[in-house]
Amino acid sequence: MKALLILAAIAIAIPSFSQTLESKQINYLVKFKSTRDLQTAMKKSVMSGTKANADQKVEVITEQMVLVSGKNAASAPLLKNQNIEYVQPDYELGLIETFKADGQDQKAQVMDYLMKNPQLMAKAKGDNPLIPQSPNSGAARDPLINKQWGMLDMGATQMWPVAKNNKTIVVAVIDSGVDYTHPDLVPNMWRNPGETGKDAQGRDKATNKIDDDGNGYVDDVVGYDFAGNDSLPYDKSVAAWQLLLGGGNPGHGTHCAGNIAARGNNGLGISGVAPNAQIMALRFISEKGTGVTSAAIKAIRYAVDNGAKVLNNSWGSMGEDASEPTENKALRDAIQYAESKGVLFIVAAGNGFQGKGYDNDTAARPAYPASYPYSNIISVAAIDTKNQLGKFSNYGVKTVHIGAPGVKIYSTVVGGKYSDQPIPFLAVWEGTSMAAPHVAGAAALYWAQYPDKTMAEVKAAILNSAAPISSLKGKVSSGGKLNLVNLMKY
Repeated sequence: MKALLILAAIAIAIPSFSQTLESKQINYLVKFKSTRDLQTAMKKSVMSGTKANADQKVEVITEQMVLVSGKNAASAPLLKNQNIEYVQPDYELGLIETFKADGQDQKAQVMDYLMKNPQLMAKAKGDNPLIPQSPNSGAARDPLINKQWGMLDMGATQMWPVAKNNKTIVVAVIDSGVDYTHPDLVPNMWRNPGETGKDAQGRDKATNKIDDDGNGYVDDVVGYDFAGNDSLPYDKSVAAWQLLLGGGNPGHGTHCAGNIAARGNNGLGISGVAPNAQIMALRFISEKGTGVTSAAIKAIRYAVDNGAKVLNNSWGSMGEDASEPTENKALRDAIQYAESKGVLFIVAAGNGFQGKGYDNDTAARPAYPASYPYSNIISVAAIDTKNQLGKFSNYGVKTVHIGAPGVKIYSTVVGGKYSDQPIPFLAVWEGTSMAAPHVAGAAALYWAQYPDKTMAEVKAAILNSAAPISSLKGKVSSGGKLNLVNLMKY
């Protein structure tokens, strides 16, 4: 995927910054030096009538940051305020994996394949179905467990019977959304306590069009959609033919969610690593497979402020934008906010370049946010069934921490189904995006067992309990792969 993009520093000469970029229709994130400075600037602009022109919009993102969007956003009066810490474009972010055919020859082959397999021409399921009630799940073995080689490899089936498996830990899936109607995910979807039950008038809080809990979002029952700006973070995917010819989202978030916390022992399908953890669905990546930094920030802040202890981030980039002088500081600030609140940030290590992984420690353009230096990050490489590092997987003994299953991964997919192939017979679910959810689930399982542990202690337990394998020696800081048997005894 293309770069995750970077900070454009404001330095001293704000007017020259504006003049340079004014011709481009770019949106800008503006961080003020303090909350008071932002409030004063907003009040002043409203009082003077110069907040924005008719083509511009100002949206508060955090207590110190606003998004200035619209035509000629670079000329907005707020960007000229002297109490600004930095200004940067609202950089585009995206999924790491892409299944798009490249070149005319590949596209011709795809068209021939599609003509022979017309079922792949079917439309993807529509957007925003109603959120179902959480069902009562029975107790029976999940019939498709044996298709989840990763669960067997890490010893999950040995540890589930002895783990507490309580629902105290919330894992935020910050991604393309989640199919919250999937039978194997519905029982474990996080339910916002402030948006469930009846209000004072006897109406269902989930659908009363009121922000009952005062968190700034209306009817956010299972999470929020920051790409579509609504309370239904459904994983809107594209049809197989669109995926092959134009790229986009194949149901990425739903696949990640299943390996984190598909309901276990309910007689359906599969089980996640943490079979009773709660899944908070936060969508910032659209069906096109891309999102923007401002939406990612809002998703991260929402997760932290609403009780998630583990954030799964199976997205990133091959380096930050080489055309810009420095990094995506706004995204860094959001991750540091999670760090300050004791929240783990699990992230995919990156899928290299043209199918070949590289060293995040030494690359001119390492993967981000995997290579950020914050203490709450666990960066995850991908291994296969033979304990080999995936050929596509990035590594780095300083910046990548552990390996986990990430090749031909079986999980939940949009529409109540299961698969290890986003495109039947043509592509398999593989990537560091698939490896990270295994670690996110492990963190949830362990933290539920040892609720008094700190973020740092949970991270240390995961890394120190890794099972050494030769392919990861000198490649990741732990030198090994995720092992639940070791972890749960740590």
